[in-house]
Amino acid sequence: MLRSTPGALSSRLLEERPASLPGQLFVHGGRQLSRFCAVLFEPEGPRLLQVDTVACMQRLVDSGHPIWLRVMGLSDGDHIRAMLEPLQVPPVLLPPTLEVPQRPRVDCLGDALLVVLHRLGFARDPLHLLSAQVGFLLLPQRLITFEEAPSGEGFPQLTAWLEHQHVCGDDHDLDDILHYLVDEVLDALFPMLEHISNRLDDLEEAVLRDPRPGQLSRAFSHRSNLRTIRSQVWPLRHQIRVLLRQRQQLLGPEALSGFQDMGELVELLFDSTELLRHQCDAITQAYAASVGNRMNQVMKTLAILTSIFAPLTFIAGIYGMNFEHMPELRWRYGYALVLLVMLVVALLQAWLLARRGWFEDWTTPR
Repeated sequence: MLRSTPGALSSRLLEERPASLPGQLFVHGGRQLSRFCAVLFEPEGPRLLQVDTVACMQRLVDSGHPIWLRVMGLSDGDHIRAMLEPLQVPPVLLPPTLEVPQRPRVDCLGDALLVVLHRLGFARDPLHLLSAQVGFLLLPQRLITFEEAPSGEGFPQLTAWLEHQHVCGDDHDLDDILHYLVDEVLDALFPMLEHISNRLDDLEEAVLRDPRPGQLSRAFSHRSNLRTIRSQVWPLRHQIRVLLRQRQQLLGPEALSGFQDMGELVELLFDSTELLRHQCDAITQAYAASVGNRMNQVMKTLAILTSIFAPLTFIAGIYGMNFEHMPELRWRYGYALVLLVMLVVALLQAWLLARRGWFEDWTTPR
C-alpha cells in the first residue's frame, strides 16, 4: 500500500476561478445538468453506453469488465454520488472532483490516482479566458472523468477511436486512456500560447511604431492570461515527479513513460509561458520608451521655438521701451529695418539648429 501525498484527501478550493465561466454554465445558472456515459471494455471490443439509472450502472459493474465512466455536468452532487455507489468509489475522493474550482493536482492515493485540471480556452474576445474543471479518478478496473462543462460529447476523438477498436480491454488500457486524456487537456494550451505569441508580436511592432494607450491595456490583459495559464501548470511540475517516484501500481510501463513525457511537456509549457511573460514586460518597456521618446520630441520642439523667439523677444523688448531720446526712434525705415534684423536672426538660429540635427524627428516610423 503506497502512502498518500500529504493533504491529498483534502478539498483545495481556489479563492476564485482561474478565468471566466463558459457560456453554457451561465445558461444553466453556473452548473450544467449531469449526464452519464460509459465505455465498457468487453472481449469483443469497447462499447459506448448511455447510463441513466443506478440499476444500469450496477449491471455494468456486474459484467466484470473495465469501465470508463464519464460524468458530464456537476449540477447534482447527490445524484452523482448515488450513481457512483456501485463502482465502490471511496467517498473521500469525491469532494476534490465535485467541488469547483479546485487547484490543479496530481495525487497518488494508494489504490487510486486523482488528477484535477482546468480546460482553458478563449472567449469570443481573445483577451478573455474561459475555464472548466476536469477531474480524473483512476481505480482498479475503473476510470471516471468529471467534466464541469463538456462541449458536446466529452473527448470525441478518443471516443470515436475506441468505437472502432476490436480488442479486449484491461486495466492497462485505462491508465493509457488516463494519460491520453490528461495529455489532451495540456496539449490544448500550446495553440493558445501560439495565438498569444502572435498577438504579442503584432502588439510590440505597433507599440514601437505608433504607441497608443489601448495597447498598454492589451499587454496587461495578455500578461494576466499568461499568469492564469502559469498558475495551472506550476503545481503539476512537482506533483508529476512525486507520482513517478511512488511507482503507482495502477500505471503500466507505457503509462509511466507517458507521464514522464508529460512532465517534460509541463516544463515546456511553463518555460513558454515565462518567455511570453517576459515579452509582455518588453512591450511595456517599449511602450514607455516610445512615449518617452515622443515626449522628448515635444520638449525638443518647444525648446527650438523658445530658442528662436528668445532673441526676437529681446529685440522687441528693447524697441518697445518708451524713452524720449532713443537713436532709432525717428528713423523713417526703422520699423522695417528692425523686422529685417529679427528675420535674419531667426533664420540664422534655425540654420545653426538644423546643422546640429535638432530638427530630426526621432519618432517617425522607419
